[in-house]
Amino acid sequence: MIKGRLPIGQMSSVVAPAKQLNDMGPKEVELILVKEQNGVQFTNSTLINPAQTTTGTEERETWAKKIDFLLSVIGFAVDLANVWRFPYLCYKNGGGAFLVPYLFFMVIAGMPLFYMELALGQYNREGAAGVWKICPLFKGVGFTVILISLYVGFYYNVIIAWALYYLFSSFTGNLPWVNCNNTWNSLNCSDIWTFNRSSHNVTHRSTPAAEFFERGVLHLHESEGINDLGLPRWQLTSCLTVVIVVLYFSLWKGVRTSGKVVWITATMPYVVLIGLLLRGVTLPGAIDGIKAYLSVDFHRLWETSVWIDAATQICFSLGVGFGVLIAFSSYNKFSNNCYRDAIITSSVNSLTSFFSGFVIFSFLGYMAQKHNVALEDVATDGPGLVFIIYPEAIATLPWSSVWSVIFFIMLLTLGIDSAMGGMESVITGLIDEFKFLRKHREIFTLFIVVSTFLISLFCVTNGGIYVFTLLDHFAAGTSILFGVLIEAIGIAWFYGVGRFSDDIEEMIGHRPGLYWRLCWKYVSPLFLLCMVVISFGTFKPPYYGTYVFPVWANIIGWCVAISSMAMVPIYAIYKLCVLPGTFRNKLAYAITPEREHHLVEDGEVRQFNLRHWLMI
Repeated sequence: MIKGRLPIGQMSSVVAPAKQLNDMGPKEVELILVKEQNGVQFTNSTLINPAQTTTGTEERETWAKKIDFLLSVIGFAVDLANVWRFPYLCYKNGGGAFLVPYLFFMVIAGMPLFYMELALGQYNREGAAGVWKICPLFKGVGFTVILISLYVGFYYNVIIAWALYYLFSSFTGNLPWVNCNNTWNSLNCSDIWTFNRSSHNVTHRSTPAAEFFERGVLHLHESEGINDLGLPRWQLTSCLTVVIVVLYFSLWKGVRTSGKVVWITATMPYVVLIGLLLRGVTLPGAIDGIKAYLSVDFHRLWETSVWIDAATQICFSLGVGFGVLIAFSSYNKFSNNCYRDAIITSSVNSLTSFFSGFVIFSFLGYMAQKHNVALEDVATDGPGLVFIIYPEAIATLPWSSVWSVIFFIMLLTLGIDSAMGGMESVITGLIDEFKFLRKHREIFTLFIVVSTFLISLFCVTNGGIYVFTLLDHFAAGTSILFGVLIEAIGIAWFYGVGRFSDDIEEMIGHRPGLYWRLCWKYVSPLFLLCMVVISFGTFKPPYYGTYVFPVWANIIGWCVAISSMAMVPIYAIYKLCVLPGTFRNKLAYAITPEREHHLVEDGEVRQFNLRHWLMI
């Protein structure tokens, strides 16, 4: 038993004295509280379990094993975009030369922000909203990221449902996207690719793979647009139901259950990627595809678009700003080395993106040679790559059904653990903010997944792809960049880099170096500010193929985006209104950590001193 002495008024700030016991089991720390009144000291002894949360009311669940946490973070960060987005960007923007801006932004922004979120969640041991007891004025950004994660769940689960539908369709002797003899095929269907030399475009009318996705799976031909959705398709609805059931039973008991699921979902993609690469490199034309992927064109670095693409990829690929990293790390032991975790997991994410490019372009090179067209005519990104181009390539292989099953199992596992992370962000963020929900986690989890399912039904109608595209365009674009920007300002400037560094030192035994502190205070916020400005300045309305969304659909999209961003000013105004005293006192309480509110009464507000703003 360890004893410490401190004033009763500072009782709420006691967390660190017990940190060294976190790895030693449920031992207790006795704190002798001292109160001085009229020159006489009165003592009061209390027992605190170091495994308790800062509220001291109940123990917080922790990961069963350290590897469960690492796999969960890797599984969330490594998602479908690593397969369908990064390789194409690398090829489009100068091949190997694209790695220069990508790694540059990774070092100055990606890793620092990743490290920041892990440390923030681990020290405060609460979800995305609860951690802002360090600066109550900014709690709105916690609700911003929770809303964004919820919005993403509305359409991200649909991608997993598509993959499940393809998986079921693969259990057949002949894959259904091989020929044009199916009931869903149109007269425009042809399995012959032709190349129009005058327009320099592939003018294939419509491949069997494209028609299977758009007509056989989506039934897009039965919708005239977003104003003509129709009813949910029972086949996709059934697949979506399976996805929701899997998510629920992975999350209902907390990280103790989800930590076991990721042993499969986070590792399986690597096994499949290696298998696909070994098969891909043996195909004719594969080496040409890989050479095109790695070709270096340093002249492209003079183009602004290349740097914007690299910065955007960094912002979205690591998963900062969704509240997931905060939620996951909040279940760590207090003394866990979050610095090492940040380096490992962010590096694994980037290496996976790079490695997946070899798999993708070995098959794209094969497709280009098979159809006698240029690689640029088959290279694409987004759902079209994994649901049209890649299935078509697999269909031409011996044992195509087997390879198709393997490929879509990989997509399922890539999607499931990322969806689990987004759901956990919402669940943890809300049950930590509304404590009464902790006793009803199973019921609350059911409520969240069922609500997500009901909204997702709009995306599995005949015109569901239009709803999907709209949500994908607005739900987590500019809003996520805005959220991370406010988060970085709140921590580095209002809470203070110095105080944040002290918190990290309490956990891992040493302060972050000058490099990390400079990035948190100056470089990363400036980077994010530029990205927000660029995001607004380069905004383009959403479209799907040749379909242009009506004005009212764009207005709804902006309402979705603004609804999450608006939480920041709305909560700040609310907080300033409910706090007592003059405006100066209200502001003082709003920007001072809750555990230091007793200092405000004494006029000791760090943020009112110039030294606080200059400290690094």
